[in-house]
Amino acid sequence: MRVMAVLAGIIAVGVLAICVPATTNQGQDDTCFSKSLHNTGEGMRYWYEKEDGLKSITGVPYGELSCQKCHAKNCDVCHVKKEGEKCSYGVQKAKDINTCLSCHARAQATMQVGKEKGVADVHFAKGMVCTDCHNAEDIHGDGTQRHSMRDEGAVKAACMNCHPAKENDIRPHTVHRGKLDCTACHVSNSMSCQNCHMENFIKTGTKEGNFLPPSMEWLLLVNYKGKVAAGSVQTAVYKNKKFVAYAPYFTHSVQKKAKDCADCHGNTAMKRIQKDETIAMTEFKDGKVTSWQGVVPLVPEKLSWAFLNKVEDKWVPIDNNEPAKIQMINYGEPLTKDQLKKMGMPFRK
Repeated sequence: MRVMAVLAGIIAVGVLAICVPATTNQGQDDTCFSKSLHNTGEGMRYWYEKEDGLKSITGVPYGELSCQKCHAKNCDVCHVKKEGEKCSYGVQKAKDINTCLSCHARAQATMQVGKEKGVADVHFAKGMVCTDCHNAEDIHGDGTQRHSMRDEGAVKAACMNCHPAKENDIRPHTVHRGKLDCTACHVSNSMSCQNCHMENFIKTGTKEGNFLPPSMEWLLLVNYKGKVAAGSVQTAVYKNKKFVAYAPYFTHSVQKKAKDCADCHGNTAMKRIQKDETIAMTEFKDGKVTSWQGVVPLVPEKLSWAFLNKVEDKWVPIDNNEPAKIQMINYGEPLTKDQLKKMGMPFRK
């Protein structure tokens, strides 16, 4: 706690010092931050190294991946503001949305693509920043070491913190009877970065050029703690082996107007599933990747994805029929038969 006291003193008086950011977490082992997901990166490691995780295909320990460069090993990463050769500690930089986006690349892609498609998040459009919803405990941790941001109590930000439950004000809130998460209707589409080419990523240590362009064409619905919620997917390839990870995921593309009932109930994707047909979520034709459009329920065995190898600067389809290894992460699950039955009912006004 002495380190934090010194830090508070520096912030209070605005002292400038020679900018020599700390490179280790030394002296911070007794703080909440040392156990936070921002510091440990445990969320990424835990799922990657699980028995059914991506490591089972690559064989490369998480500690040898370059993913760790985004983990905040000390307070300096977010709190030090450089001014020439000097730096100062404060909250100004930590509250700057660009500080968050420098690591949270998927959120940054969501903002960019959402703006281009005319579905910008209503909060960002109003000038809100990450810290307007995420409090200090979300960022610094609360002293409990967790496996994932989906662990109980890991993230305090929630729609209901600002938008109290109104289950009886409109019909959609009434008929779903608490079985639908806000994100299922109010998130425009799922942000997904697909086909991580792990061979190149491990070799180069950068994601640049080793992913397909981000996609926001569809909304994946998953089962999370008994509710239908927004989700996403990560696909990857390694030495012609295919991998798919499904998860509940909050794409920051919240819309004031919710989806219409017919967007989900009895839609094209549901009709395909009811006919026992496969939904091509991504396809590779004539050198281009096309994506399914619309709401899709998570039924893993009915969803297909394009898996490509990177040959020099071109993407080439993997030439084998081996099925992809599937992992459910962050406690997400496929939709249940009961949930699918209700989604399969055509909407009638």
